[in-house]
Amino acid sequence: MDILKIVLTIIYVIDCIGLTVIVLMQEGKDAGLGAIAGAAETYWGQNRGRSMEGGLEKATKVMAVIFFVLSIVLSMKFLG
Repeated sequence: MDILKIVLTIIYVIDCIGLTVIVLMQEGKDAGLGAIAGAAETYWGQNRGRSMEGGLEKATKVMAVIFFVLSIVLSMKFLG
């Protein structure tokens, strides 16, 4: 079980670093006054899932789930 804990801890640290980098790469959510007039519905707003920002959001969600699952698994008593 010690080897499993070491491997999971290494994956956990890599996930933490990657999650931090991905969150810092994302743009702010400031819509400004353009959102009032409906300017937020541009081409990039409609096709957000295909853009780099959409990819960063998906990667953030996946890495956050991995972070929480590994946090719970590493805190369980049967590994330690």
